[in-house]
Amino acid sequence: MNRKRGNLMQFNCITSEKQIPYQSGHTFAEVMVAMAVLGFMLVALYAGFSSGFAVLRVARENLRATQILEERMEVMRLIRFDDALPGFIPTNFTAAFYINSSNSMIAGGFDYTGKVSITKSPVSESYAADLRMIKIDLTWKSGKVTRNREMTTFVSRYGLQNYIY
Repeated sequence: MNRKRGNLMQFNCITSEKQIPYQSGHTFAEVMVAMAVLGFMLVALYAGFSSGFAVLRVARENLRATQILEERMEVMRLIRFDDALPGFIPTNFTAAFYINSSNSMIAGGFDYTGKVSITKSPVSESYAADLRMIKIDLTWKSGKVTRNREMTTFVSRYGLQNYIY
């Protein structure tokens, strides 16, 4: 019983029959769709990690190649014009991917192979005889792909100040 504003209210309780609880679950089709979605997500995750690591590896290789090219160009910058000849400068060289290892093949890396070519300048101006072009080509094998980079500079007999000012 319940009193509400002075009125007497009664509630009837109807006893119901005891219901047998049924078992609920997922159907076979729902489970298969869920497994397919999960499989697709795992394959996509694996592909993302694989491509990310591959991009990182190529970026490291390119960075090391740039370091080697810059190092060789700095050597060219320090020599005299008369010494900028193929006999004075070694035309072929190798450099390791891992700097600190004595044998890069054992350490899991590889070697960069480089070639230095010194030629007359391709310009036709009056100072062409006082100018040489130095080109450094660097190649390496990354997996099954052969990659290469190059860097070119000019060396002048009397320095750039005689030609600019």
